[in-house]
Amino acid sequence: MLSHLFRSLRHRQFRVFYFGQMISVTGTWMQNMAQAWLVYRLSQSTLMLGMVAFAGLLPVLLFGLAGGMLADRIPRRSLLIAVQLVAITQALLMALLVLGGWVETWHVVVLAFVLGLVHAVEMPSRHSLLAELVPTQDLANAIALNSSTFNLARFAGPAIAGSVVATYGEGPVFLVNAFSFLAVLWGLLGLTAGRSAASEATQSQWRRLREGLSYAWGERPIRAALILLTLCSLTAPTYTVLMPVFAHQVFDGDARLLGLLLGSAGIGALLAAIRLAWLGGSQHLSRNVAMAAVTAGIGMLLFANMTALPLVLPLLVVLGFSITTMAASINTLIQMQVPNQLRGRIMALFSVLFIGITSIGNLVAGYAATHLGVATTVMAAGMVCLVTGTVYRLTLVK
Repeated sequence: MLSHLFRSLRHRQFRVFYFGQMISVTGTWMQNMAQAWLVYRLSQSTLMLGMVAFAGLLPVLLFGLAGGMLADRIPRRSLLIAVQLVAITQALLMALLVLGGWVETWHVVVLAFVLGLVHAVEMPSRHSLLAELVPTQDLANAIALNSSTFNLARFAGPAIAGSVVATYGEGPVFLVNAFSFLAVLWGLLGLTAGRSAASEATQSQWRRLREGLSYAWGERPIRAALILLTLCSLTAPTYTVLMPVFAHQVFDGDARLLGLLLGSAGIGALLAAIRLAWLGGSQHLSRNVAMAAVTAGIGMLLFANMTALPLVLPLLVVLGFSITTMAASINTLIQMQVPNQLRGRIMALFSVLFIGITSIGNLVAGYAATHLGVATTVMAAGMVCLVTGTVYRLTLVK
């Protein structure tokens, strides 16, 4: 029944937050696709694709834990409002540079880094805020539905952006993204949750950080899941970073095809999020994580060697499904265990390992593809996911 699937939406504050996020994240995924195509159009370089992706995620790696400490000290709602304003400014600058004909690759690198700073603060605050919007019994469902927002946008955003870029160029996409942030601002302004700091600042910053890291390392299920997340985050996004090359060189397509390829992975991710929202519980999470990592590895090995588009599109659906199942299951596993006073720091650690560490993988992928080719690079990444998931399943899952 739909009422079971969407049960956390009966809570007004989560409902307002959810629909604001849906619009904003769609704009962000539109920008991601347009940015990748813009960089490839300007540079024709896999290394530059990796460099821009690296710049966009590096701040999460460097400052994500600091963002988590802020989320445990400063009202999360206020933090989220502040970073949305920065994100609007970033998107407007990108639109101005592209529409004015002044854009160069280094502009994209710098502004991608700025947006990465936004993510370093926004992600732990957003993940932590969910626990204040719904009661504990609906938290797993809220996490999964929040993931469905991200993945619905991951499907719709590139598909819309591909058509816009092919017809009007990249500039209008950045402009649309700037206005999309107004939706999440509207949602945040309507919240009463998240107005108070999560904990008192009675400890030194180093002690507070060490407390969060010690908790994560001391809890065996969390530690094991985060190790797997780290290794897969280094490698699994390789195929998306190099997707403009596959679209142009392997499948002889344009921005519309790039949007279709990325959107296919987004469909799978959306289906995974809906499935997790339906299940809604915390049973078999470790088993889901292991099987998803193994499936993602096999999927990448197949994708690297396929040239038939009708076969590639459903395979990308499977890939998107697997990677989202892995990440969302780890997110739920952690959130169901962590105490609220540590939630910001632990979710910051999750963000650093899921998103931040990807920056290194993106840079390596761009460099490796330059010297080894895109197919070999994606195959190597797939082997890492396959082996890691297998070891996790055999040694850590009961």
